[in-house]
Amino acid sequence: MFRHHRLRICLCVLAIASTDLGASEAESAPEAPAVPAERPALPSRSESMAAELARQLPSTEVLRLQASDEAFMALWRPANVAEPKGLVILLPGAGESADWPRSIGPLRRGLPDYGWHTLSVSLPDSPGLLPPATPEPEREPPAEEDGPSETPAADSDPQATPNEAGYLPEETATAPDESTSEAVQAEPDPSTEPDQGPQLVERIDGRIDAALAHARTLQPGLIVLLGQGTGGYWAARYLQQLAPEDVRHLLLIQPRQPEGQDEPLAQLVPALKLATGDFFYQNGTAARAEARARLNASRRIQHPAYHQVGLPALIDDRESEQQQLLRRVRGWLDRPAD
Repeated sequence: MFRHHRLRICLCVLAIASTDLGASEAESAPEAPAVPAERPALPSRSESMAAELARQLPSTEVLRLQASDEAFMALWRPANVAEPKGLVILLPGAGESADWPRSIGPLRRGLPDYGWHTLSVSLPDSPGLLPPATPEPEREPPAEEDGPSETPAADSDPQATPNEAGYLPEETATAPDESTSEAVQAEPDPSTEPDQGPQLVERIDGRIDAALAHARTLQPGLIVLLGQGTGGYWAARYLQQLAPEDVRHLLLIQPRQPEGQDEPLAQLVPALKLATGDFFYQNGTAARAEARARLNASRRIQHPAYHQVGLPALIDDRESEQQQLLRRVRGWLDRPAD
């Protein structure tokens, strides 16, 4: 009996010792380094706005065009007449969508009632353009153990929360005095910096190429390039470099020279010798000075068909302002050929 009892005690001691040894080895084992999860690349501002428009607008208006190895979105509206007068390709400015609420959107929707097809093209982001903000995930409030804290949270501003797309809606954007709705520029972040230089220019030219190719399949008779802000510069530059014979009209809405481009608009636009409508808002000192430089340059070379139109900006009545622009653009398009 005594021997069996002593054997039982020995077995218990061995079991306890082995348990303590295993726990000690587990504690001393080095932890495997945590592998950071790869975050997918954030879409650019232009891609985010295009995706949002594709969700909001009828599928009949949304086109997917191809420029080399890059697909992009364009918005299409056919003329609401039996015999269309032609097709207007619209190029928005930096930071603007293909349905921007100032100028681009109203013209895209309004011109079809007066006999014009419209094709509005989304352009890639320009250098230094701020990407859309990423909304912070919602967090559960901490459980209150000893009552609520007396120190308020430092980031509790309710006005700082972006919408689902990560940027403020277009309808809430306010246009500055001296530009249509150009996006805020900032020092580029190397990790999110968009393509610059020749690559950006090639991408823009490729998208205009694709838009023109699609337009030609419709045999519209007359093709007009219309650019707003920096879109006006890209339209003029494209016509200067490639000079397509079937594009004989150029429309500019508050044109603006992009960062990194050396040739000023006052040299670029008059030299085209195309039928050109140059629309600008008169409430900005810089805009008036730049428009005067373009007008003087056109006079020095005796441009055969350059027309400049100064528009008063009705800041307190945006709808009337856009209707005024639509009437003036329609009148310019319908004028007799020079």
